[in-house]
Amino acid sequence: MNDLLLILFLIFTGQTLGSLIGLIKKPGKVALYGSLSFAASMMIAISFVQLIPEGLKYAPIFLIAISFFAGITIMWIVDRLLPHINPELIKKEKPSVERSVTMLVIGIALHNIPEGLAIGVGFTITAKLGIAIALAIAIQDLPENIATIVPLYNLIKKRVKAFIILITTVLFEVAGFILGYLALEGMSLSWLGASLALAAGFMVYISVEELIPSAQVTKYPKMAIAAMIFGVICVLLTSMI
Repeated sequence: MNDLLLILFLIFTGQTLGSLIGLIKKPGKVALYGSLSFAASMMIAISFVQLIPEGLKYAPIFLIAISFFAGITIMWIVDRLLPHINPELIKKEKPSVERSVTMLVIGIALHNIPEGLAIGVGFTITAKLGIAIALAIAIQDLPENIATIVPLYNLIKKRVKAFIILITTVLFEVAGFILGYLALEGMSLSWLGASLALAAGFMVYISVEELIPSAQVTKYPKMAIAAMIFGVICVLLTSMI
């Protein structure tokens, strides 16, 4: 029960803190971009150090490979159908406020579901793995919500309303976590292994497609490299516990 409460705490903390910080005072570029690089490296390291090796204990390598690329493909399709709204694009095209807010919230909510699934899959194997994934995603959610709530607030001009709207999207991450855990509980070991690889595909896609480009790695290479190395070290240390 304590492990479950810790995971729920991490899910809510990353998004809540990110939203509050974005509304009160947007952090400097070094802190914002560094946290994105750190989160990306943690998610990639968890995928290849914990999820895939753990999956190989339960399923053959060909099934792991297929599931991994299936996870990447699913996230690619989600991104193509409902990409995140670019604030600069909003300024140029000037669509209706209602449509912009709706598309932004739907996009965030649907991107939260695979993140919750990844946590649920990890928790099905061991509580420690689920907590490690939840921690990495919470760190990723913090800068992501900072970057998201600013354009959302600019659209609706009400701080409390923007905060409430964005926080409601965390329920989709919770739903994904519950779905991932309940759906896999009692399943065959092969399916569990495949699901771990699927979750790894989700996390690698999010890191490579969204977090690393958003971290402005080419503009701040030293900071990005340091943050990424620190992220990998943190995953390796947690794996030893």
